[in-house]
Amino acid sequence: MWEYTNKVKEHFLNPRNVGEIENPDGVGEVGSIACGDALKLTIKLDETGHITDAKFKTFGCASAIASSSALTEMIKGLTIDEARKITNEHIAEYLGGLPKEKMHCSVMGRDALEKAITCYLGEPEKKIEGEIVCECFGVTDVEIKRVIAENKLTTIEGVTDYVKAGGGCENCHDKIQELIDMSLGKKTEPKPIPKLTNLQKIKLIEETLEREIKPVLQRDGGNIELLDVDGDRVLVRLGGTCAGCSKSLMTLKHHVESKLREFVTDDLVVEEVAL
Repeated sequence: MWEYTNKVKEHFLNPRNVGEIENPDGVGEVGSIACGDALKLTIKLDETGHITDAKFKTFGCASAIASSSALTEMIKGLTIDEARKITNEHIAEYLGGLPKEKMHCSVMGRDALEKAITCYLGEPEKKIEGEIVCECFGVTDVEIKRVIAENKLTTIEGVTDYVKAGGGCENCHDKIQELIDMSLGKKTEPKPIPKLTNLQKIKLIEETLEREIKPVLQRDGGNIELLDVDGDRVLVRLGGTCAGCSKSLMTLKHHVESKLREFVTDDLVVEEVAL
């Protein structure tokens, strides 16, 4: 069970500024109900450019409600430039801390504030930047890099806690780890290519011969037959016009062997077995 501070509990049980401002000067909407969290922030400013009112509506957990409530209290009285400096860490600190698994709620508040300010200034809403890394929650590499840098994250679990990326099917874990390693200046070692079993190797050789090699030889009246596979040695017999041809060695090395190395493994050596 997560430990919540008294201030988180207070803002959850007695949230401030719940609702929506009529004719707001700025609106920021983030998240989606489908992903489990959604927040709509509306703000009002006076003629001096200070935020005089802020209200929120949220669909989410206790931390989402508390973070949204805290944010509205924090930004009242601030100028746009001052409000822009608020980070998710500031929201968490205002609440006396959040469980690490719930830090994404403070990130959602920060993102909603940025959108509300963009709306107020009449700036075009930022297009999604970068490449989608986490398909489950629609999180891009740009978002992940930002949260890693801002919060000095070093683990996949940390990234999940802040932006949910990696918390679904887990297919994106390798990519998230690459981004973490890049931020730490580590070189990501390429994963070793799994070694083929003999059966897998023979099957791939047969498929490549049928698909890539035989059709080319047969167009010129030639043919090829697989006789045996001994380790990385592929023993074949040429037929048709290829049999006894003066260029048969060139055919074996420049066509047969190169294709097998391309589609199977680059360690293969093709040898012709004479009749």
